[in-house]
Amino acid sequence: MNQLRSNIAEMAAYVPGFQPENVSAFIKLNTNENPYPPSPAVIQAIQQEAGDRLRQYPDAKGMAPRLEAARIYGFDPSWIIMANGSDEVLNNLIRCFAAEGEEVGYVHPSYSYYQTLVQIQGARVRTFQLSTNLKFEDSPENFRGKIFFLTNPHAPFGFSFSADFIENLAQTLSGILVIDEAYVDFAEENSLALVRRYENVVVTRTFSKSYSLAGMRIGLAIARPEIIQALDKVRDHYNLDRLAQAAATASLRDQDYFRACVEKIRATREWFSSQLRELGFSVIPSQSNFVFAVPQDRDGKRIHDRLYQQKILVRYFSDPLLKHGVRISIGTQAEMEKTVKALQDVG
Repeated sequence: MNQLRSNIAEMAAYVPGFQPENVSAFIKLNTNENPYPPSPAVIQAIQQEAGDRLRQYPDAKGMAPRLEAARIYGFDPSWIIMANGSDEVLNNLIRCFAAEGEEVGYVHPSYSYYQTLVQIQGARVRTFQLSTNLKFEDSPENFRGKIFFLTNPHAPFGFSFSADFIENLAQTLSGILVIDEAYVDFAEENSLALVRRYENVVVTRTFSKSYSLAGMRIGLAIARPEIIQALDKVRDHYNLDRLAQAAATASLRDQDYFRACVEKIRATREWFSSQLRELGFSVIPSQSNFVFAVPQDRDGKRIHDRLYQQKILVRYFSDPLLKHGVRISIGTQAEMEKTVKALQDVG
């Protein structure tokens, strides 16, 4: 179509992880979903909301979950915005800070959706490549673009960047530093303190992983009020529906359930990592709800395909920097025991 913007016509669409039609036939370890259900309080809150009030618009500011998040994270509500998944925040940050032709940077490999969002805006991509030994070939501290996205813990490798490295980025970057903490609840440290110390730092979070709400599409950002006000201007005015707001509020209130769930996943992650090493895999120490595992023959596709034959889904990437291994989400203990048995048979 001649009317189509050239950058949209030329870009490739983002490809999410494979979603089988018959999910129950598989052990699904390819999209980093939480293997445990959300808090019972979430189900109750959704059921209570799913009545006559659905005919009315939701609270445009999402104040109930926003206030709960403010209480838990220790910020004034003016420093927090709720979103239709953290992807919405990432998109709106580019809309706010990177005009057409301006540079947006991020680590490669990392979350590949960054590229899609940058291209939609018509901004320019600049990547900083991680080698297989997890070292940068070019220092991100020298970046002078408008936004730099840092996924921490890193995906798909699972490790965490050091606190000193992240703080140095906050000090040296001339633009906005967005710390994408999608997996941080499974890690030992987070970067919330940097939001208070540096006016250019934004932290984003998702409810998809640690809160078991991938199906609800809920996220948030924490930043200085002037950044939150800008994000508020460009978002959809009813961006979080009634059910999502009820689910987010209830999940944040039930911190006991949240912590118990996270601890189970962490424990299973460490057990599974040790089992992989006994099988001869190299495993990057993970701070996430997944591991990146490299077989001795460095053929990730072989592992992916053999597990698929046994109805176990893991994530394989054809990128040259990733094809030597597979990313395996942490499921229940029973699911991971079956996966270990399958890997023993794969050889």
